[in-house]
Amino acid sequence: MSIQIRRVRVERRTDGALADSPTPRISWEVTSDATDWHQRSAELRLDGEQVAAMTSADSIFVEWPFEPLVPHARHTLEVRVTGIDGVTSPWSAPVAMRSAFLDDGEWQAAFVALAEPRGEACPGQVRTDFAVTGSLRSATLYATACGAYQASINSRDVDDAVLKPGWTVYQERLVHEATDVTDLVREGTNTIGIRFAGAWWTEEYGFDGNTRRFYGDQPRVAAQLHLVFEDGATQVIGTDGSWRGAAVGPVTASSIYHGEHVDARRTLPGWDAPEFDDSGWPEVAVVPDVSVVPEPDVAEPVRRTGELVVAEVITTPSGKTVLDFGQNLVGRLRVRVSGPAGHTITLRHAEVLEHDELGTRPLRAAAATDTFTCSGAEDVFEPEFTFHGFRYAEIENWPGGLDPRDLTAIVVGSDMRRTGWFESSHELVNQLHENVVWGMRGNFLSLPTDCPQRDERLGWTGDIQVFSPTAATLFDSDGFLTSWLRDVAIEQARSGGVCPFVVPNVLDEPKAAAAWGDAATVVPMVLFERFGDLAALEEQYPSMKAWVDVLVGLAGDRLLWEGDFQFGDWLDPAAPPDRADGGLTDKDIVASAHVVRSAALLTEAATILGHAEDAAHYGDYAERARQAWVREYVTGSGRIASDSQTAYAMAVSYGLVDSETTQEMGDRLAEIVRRDGYVIGTGFVGTPIIADALCSTGYSDVAGRLLLQTGVPSWLYAVTMGATTIWERWDSMLPDGTINPGEMTSFNHYAFGAIADWLHRGLAGLTSTGPGYRRIRIAPTPIDGLEHASVRQETPYGLAESGWAETGEGTLRVHATIPANTTAQVTLPGRETFDVGSGIHEWTVDDPRGRSSVDRHDDLSAGVAG
Repeated sequence: MSIQIRRVRVERRTDGALADSPTPRISWEVTSDATDWHQRSAELRLDGEQVAAMTSADSIFVEWPFEPLVPHARHTLEVRVTGIDGVTSPWSAPVAMRSAFLDDGEWQAAFVALAEPRGEACPGQVRTDFAVTGSLRSATLYATACGAYQASINSRDVDDAVLKPGWTVYQERLVHEATDVTDLVREGTNTIGIRFAGAWWTEEYGFDGNTRRFYGDQPRVAAQLHLVFEDGATQVIGTDGSWRGAAVGPVTASSIYHGEHVDARRTLPGWDAPEFDDSGWPEVAVVPDVSVVPEPDVAEPVRRTGELVVAEVITTPSGKTVLDFGQNLVGRLRVRVSGPAGHTITLRHAEVLEHDELGTRPLRAAAATDTFTCSGAEDVFEPEFTFHGFRYAEIENWPGGLDPRDLTAIVVGSDMRRTGWFESSHELVNQLHENVVWGMRGNFLSLPTDCPQRDERLGWTGDIQVFSPTAATLFDSDGFLTSWLRDVAIEQARSGGVCPFVVPNVLDEPKAAAAWGDAATVVPMVLFERFGDLAALEEQYPSMKAWVDVLVGLAGDRLLWEGDFQFGDWLDPAAPPDRADGGLTDKDIVASAHVVRSAALLTEAATILGHAEDAAHYGDYAERARQAWVREYVTGSGRIASDSQTAYAMAVSYGLVDSETTQEMGDRLAEIVRRDGYVIGTGFVGTPIIADALCSTGYSDVAGRLLLQTGVPSWLYAVTMGATTIWERWDSMLPDGTINPGEMTSFNHYAFGAIADWLHRGLAGLTSTGPGYRRIRIAPTPIDGLEHASVRQETPYGLAESGWAETGEGTLRVHATIPANTTAQVTLPGRETFDVGSGIHEWTVDDPRGRSSVDRHDDLSAGVAG
């Protein structure tokens, strides 16, 4: 029997063993060829010497068993386990781990800025020299910025991250990197250089021309380099008034929304090397009264995560040259070009073509344009402090003949580990899933944004509230979302408990809105359910409670949230193009339903965390609010006052009615979907839950036809129109190739992609029912139109799989892989539910759909596209 330890992790990040606290939690995966394997005990070994033993089945987020770590330390960590059968694994491969935190009071670096900037939001460079004498053991750079930066030592970038440190609630929270730069520091004279631009810090936010710089006019940076020598001595080099800085270098202007302007003639070779003469540079300006102390970043950094080559060179009817990269993406272009000195190339970006020309109207005020001025030699240009959402790039003023091999699309995003894959016999559904992946990839860039291309790109809470289960399925987003939730809590504390529309909040005074503010209760529960992250739930519990207390106040004595501003079932397809909130479902019905839902989620969290009094109090409130919702909005005949898909989906999925009435609600929901011709009739609120609501009340056939619909509105309509990401509207592009006339028309907006979570849980049948997939449910849902469907999920415990396939003999073959140290409950068509342990399983059952595959496909094609 073979037992192996794989993927030993320190806390949440997947890109390195970085300890963001003195007592980091440790996780590991076990692989074993034994069936029903369970861990009895584990041992952790630090630095090959200290061993801590524990009798426990826990293998994710295990508490640190050693003395607390100290800053700037390096260690190795190994794990081995013993199963309940008494067999012990070998030690895991040693994992090199580093302390990524600083002691209280240890951050001493001053924030510095250019003393002589050229106008507002001026990019620049700062530098200092320092001497090293003695044998160096380690060197760690801690750096951050209000803006975006990259640091270098002796003309070599310290890492491959971009747009550091990302966007947080700058007024109260900044994150720092903790980069091992030992190999970059040499004995003798060294140089630290930092190049930077304003990015989110100096961007102008707002709508309809009403914009302003929310944070500051000039970027600022701070850094301190910690050196530890073999004799135990230390040396710290930090930003202060002795550094020099200037508005020099090739980046002359930079904006998140509008793009970057680069003049290669201004490149200063060696500016960040010891030999450079900086006597002509003024000393930097020290920014006074900065009280925020940066903290370790728990999220993976933004990186270049892929490259795409030109798929087609297009000459538009107006004679312009447009490059098609074949995929809507987020990032920028890398250009190799030789042109006369002073020759300027312009690159404009957009997601779609309209009437065969670059479709820029959806960008609104965002220019999304980069310019590059040639040096006269061969140049390589890639913007550094901006990003664009685009599939197409218009190239203006290219010198000579354009070779498409000289232009590459660089994909940029937070570098999370992919964890979820789906595959089926239906190519349009497969493409839908791929579109969701690309939509998340582009909108998870430092924070979860609504869109990556127009003059917005904000952390809209409603979008991530509906999408967070899908996000936790497709990528290891625990650290990413934990970081963002800390900003949610900060913004709530600044606004009396209200979770604002966007986080960080750069818009108006915060207001409460149902489904948007509920991100405060939904997302922490998702992290617990999908990753087993109890600490995240505990950390966010005050935030959850604060939001529910706001709802209790808004609902008043009637326990109904009525009459206030609401987004409602945003972008319901029945809403007019210019009124996205004007859908079929009454806004008060939506709002009051979310009072019940969030109170119930808080009750669940309180129970998990052992807050018994809170659990009793908010549980009672949730039940009374539920009864109030039924009294007010459910008629005597069992109909909801808003006779809409979303209203009934909420009633079923949120547990708003009793079990008998739940079935009646499901019956009516199925009737409405059939009546509507199997086209989707939901917006942000109803879309993530409608398939579950149908399936849980016995209408998987209706859910299947809804999924496979290709008419407008539907999930697959966009796919048939060539979409490669999820659209903001069901009809962002009209059938005639015209962009929807609504002002908000993004072609990369992940909210409606929340269906991908159901593809994994419902269609392919793999669900986490215990924290972090410790307990799994296998319950596939075969639908007409598909011959097979399957998922692979890298859970915190290891690989889990589920899928089904027709055999051609009136039966289905169902397979499942259950990770070691977990168990699964299996529900198969026509069978009693049963439990299985870890291992690879396969069953053959009668196909509940009956008839032949050919007959079912014929019936489906006759009705689904109506």
